[in-house]
Amino acid sequence: MWSTFLVTDEEGRGVGPAAAGTAAPVAAAQSMGGLAGLMSGRSTFGGNKRRRTGHAMTEAQEGKIKLAFFVAIVGVVLTVLGVCTEFWVELAPSKSFYNNQTCPAVHLGLWKGCSKTLWVADIDPARESCGPAELPGESNCTYFKFFTTGENTVVFNKTTHKNLNVAAAMLSLFSLVLMVMGAICISMALSKDIVFFLKPASVCFILSGILVLLSLLVFQQAVWALLASDHSVPLHHQFSWSVSCLGCAGAILIVGGVLFLILALPYSPWQRCLPHSDSSS
Repeated sequence: MWSTFLVTDEEGRGVGPAAAGTAAPVAAAQSMGGLAGLMSGRSTFGGNKRRRTGHAMTEAQEGKIKLAFFVAIVGVVLTVLGVCTEFWVELAPSKSFYNNQTCPAVHLGLWKGCSKTLWVADIDPARESCGPAELPGESNCTYFKFFTTGENTVVFNKTTHKNLNVAAAMLSLFSLVLMVMGAICISMALSKDIVFFLKPASVCFILSGILVLLSLLVFQQAVWALLASDHSVPLHHQFSWSVSCLGCAGAILIVGGVLFLILALPYSPWQRCLPHSDSSS
């Protein structure tokens, strides 16, 4: 009975019982090999996909990122220089207001103010107000009371506005935090060769530049509110070099963030905007 039993293989040939017994393991091995190949093909496809999404950047692209990072670092340095110094605005009465051989001048920053006693003989005769604050004289610097005791500070009988000054200081601190986060993202992009980190870095630097400029606007409002609080002592006011540092820093940080955003694009915007014409045409 079993001798006449035939098994037909894949090509239609008759296979005896012994051959059928050996064909079954072979077919099972082939099916397992096909399943393993399918799985390996899927894993290879996934691996290629991962390599496409996290490909290593070229040397030219890495050089461009480092150049843009240098631009952003310049903005960070200018921001720190402006925030830490107290030459945001200079306030001074007329040099003949007190009819003395000396006259007072005050220069303020985000955190503290410095009063300075200058000699009238050292002041430029063409200058009406007492100053500038860089002239030699006796100086006394103190932190604002709203950072120590929570009270407003009186400058030439004029009262500072705590809310505006604190808001300007907090905006500058938030901008510094965003700069640190952006620098960390750029460091990870360069060390891990992942272009994706350029996008959050661009957002951090653009927002930090905007916050720096907002801090300048809020501080300007605080100065005008200070001058309008009392008119018993007429004052001349002049924004100094710390404000210039912050203004340049805000613009540079925004430019650096835009550069990082352009470098993070999967295509070159210059080739899209200015396509090269075919030489044959």
